[in-house]
Amino acid sequence: MTLPPSDTPLYNHPLPEIEQWLTNLGCQQDKENLHCWVIARATWSAEVCLDIEEITVRYIEAGDGGEDIKRSFKYSLSRQDVEAAVFSGP
Repeated sequence: MTLPPSDTPLYNHPLPEIEQWLTNLGCQQDKENLHCWVIARATWSAEVCLDIEEITVRYIEAGDGGEDIKRSFKYSLSRQDVEAAVFSGP
């Protein structure tokens, strides 16, 4: 499966290609919530959910006092922009 160019908005990616992209980035699909993916890095971990209107990211215990940090990104953003924003960490 070949992904569209990285400057293509996510809404122009078929779902299997978005799922493959997340897998390539080291995410693992949640077996109970198939629209959510988990990523663990050395200094942070997050849950990435493919919601209807946007991608929601919850950085686990990354805020002050161990609070979760939530961010959301519209599908109109390019894959490279979402990747840079989400995978650079909280």
